Amino acid sequence: MRKNLKEHYNPMYFLSSLGNGGLAVAFYMYLMFMIEHPGKPMANFEHVLNGFKSGNLLLIFTISIALLGIIYFGLKHYKLLFWNIAEYNKFKKTIAYNNLRESNNEVTLMAIPLTLAMSVNVVFIIFGTFMPNLWNYVEYLFPISLISFIAIGVYSLYIFKNYVTRLMLNGDFDFVMNNNLSQMLITFTFSMVAVGFAAPAAMSHTKVVSTIGLLLSIFFISIAIVFVTIHLVLGFKSIFKQGIDVQGSPSLWMMIPILTLIGISIVRNYMGFSHHLLHEPNPSELPLLIILTILVSIQLIFGLIGFSVLKRSSYFNEYIHGSKKSPGSFALICPGVAFMVLGFFFIHWGFVKNGLVTQFSTVYFLLIIPYIYVQMKTIRTVSILERKLLRI
Repeated sequence: MRKNLKEHYNPMYFLSSLGNGGLAVAFYMYLMFMIEHPGKPMANFEHVLNGFKSGNLLLIFTISIALLGIIYFGLKHYKLLFWNIAEYNKFKKTIAYNNLRESNNEVTLMAIPLTLAMSVNVVFIIFGTFMPNLWNYVEYLFPISLISFIAIGVYSLYIFKNYVTRLMLNGDFDFVMNNNLSQMLITFTFSMVAVGFAAPAAMSHTKVVSTIGLLLSIFFISIAIVFVTIHLVLGFKSIFKQGIDVQGSPSLWMMIPILTLIGISIVRNYMGFSHHLLHEPNPSELPLLIILTILVSIQLIFGLIGFSVLKRSSYFNEYIHGSKKSPGSFALICPGVAFMVLGFFFIHWGFVKNGLVTQFSTVYFLLIIPYIYVQMKTIRTVSILERKLLRI
C-alpha cells in the first residue's frame, strides 16, 4: 500500500473504500432476496443458517459465495477507509490542499462523508449477517444508526455550505473546467445519507424512530434532487460547449449510483410510511414497479451514453489498461455496484412481489444474469485499479 502521498493525495481515493463497501453490500443482495426471512425486513444470521440446512446445493453455493464476498470486500472497505483518513490528514498540511479549497475540486471533499455513510451501512450488514440473535436487540441499534447518520449528514452539510458560500461570495466557479459531472458528488453524498436514514424508517417498529428516519431521509433526498438538477444542467452545458474532460468522464456514470440510492430510499420510506402512518401491513408494490422502472430506464441511458464516451475517448485503454493514472478512475466502481443493487430491487420488488415472475424460474435467472455479469466486471476493474493506483 502506498504511503505518505502528501501533496499527491486526492480525496477521490476515498472512492476506493466506497467501492469495496458497495461490493460488500452487493453480495448481501443475494442473501436479502434469495433467502426466506419471514417477519424480518432483512436476512440475518438465523436465516443464513437455515439456508445452509435447506439441502439446496445451488442455494448453499450462492450463500457461501455471498458470505465470502461480504467478508472480503467489507474488510477491504475498512482497510482503505483507515488508509484514506491517514493520508488525508497528511494532505491537509500541504499547499495542494489549500489550492484544492480554492477551486472546483473542493467538491471532492464530499467523498469523505459519502464513504463514512457507506461504512455505517457495511457494519450493519456484517453484524446482521454474522452475529446470532442480533435482531432481538435491533431496536436499540436503530437510534445509534440515526445518531451516526445525523453526524455524517451535518458533516456533509458543513462541507457543502463552505463550498457553496465561497462560490456565491467570490463568483469563482470555473465553468471552463466544469466539462464533466463531478459536481454531482454533492448529490451522491446526500443520497447516501438519505438511504441511511431510510433504513430505520422502514425497519424500526418504534414509531418515533421510524418517523425521524423518514423525515430526515426525505430532507436529504429533497436536497439531492434540487442539486442534481442544477449540476446536470451546468455540467452538460459545459460539456456540449467544450467537449468532455476525458479524465473526468467517469462522472457521466455518477447518475447511476444516485438513482440507486434514491430508489432504495423510496422503497424503504414507502414501507415505513405504509406501516406506521397508513397502517397497511401489506401495501401494494405496483407503485414501486413503476418508480423502479423509471429509475432503471434512466440508469440504462446514462450507462449507454457513458460507455460510448469512455470507449471512444479511449478512457478504458488509457486509464484502466494503459499507463495513465487518475484517482477519479475509482468512480467507475460505484456505477457497476449500484446498477446491480437496484437491479435486484427492480426484479424482486417489481416483478417477483407483484407475481409477474416466479422466483428461481428460468425467466428469473435470465433477468439476473446481466446484473451478475456487471458485478463480475466491476470486481475485475476494482482489482486492476487497486494494483495500478494503490499498489496492493
